[in-house]
Amino acid sequence: MEIPDTGDGSGGSTAREDTMAEYNLITCVVQRGKADELVKEALKAGAAGATMYFARGTGVRERLGLLGSFIQPEKEVVFIIAKPEETDTLFDTIVKKARLDKPGNGIAFVQPLTRVVGFLEFK
Repeated sequence: MEIPDTGDGSGGSTAREDTMAEYNLITCVVQRGKADELVKEALKAGAAGATMYFARGTGVRERLGLLGSFIQPEKEVVFIIAKPEETDTLFDTIVKKARLDKPGNGIAFVQPLTRVVGFLEFK
């Protein structure tokens, strides 16, 4: 579905809104300071781009009491939008680079995106 130009002076450009799951969102939460290298590897593996932001984790740290003081609450979250045919490769790259197969290193998951608007795709 094409959405008309909003009149921002961009010369008649349109945003694309997809109504089918043409993309997946890979989300990864890692310890602070680990996201930059993770994104570099994802870009080498074919990701078009990534969004990173800082976050603070809660839950496990509080339940562990004194032992929880060794777990840093500061996290980085990475979003990568991927085509379905690229998703497995990118996900596996992220898991390997962030060592997510080891407990305590973070979490990653994939969600289908059924509606996307504003995503620029370069061919």
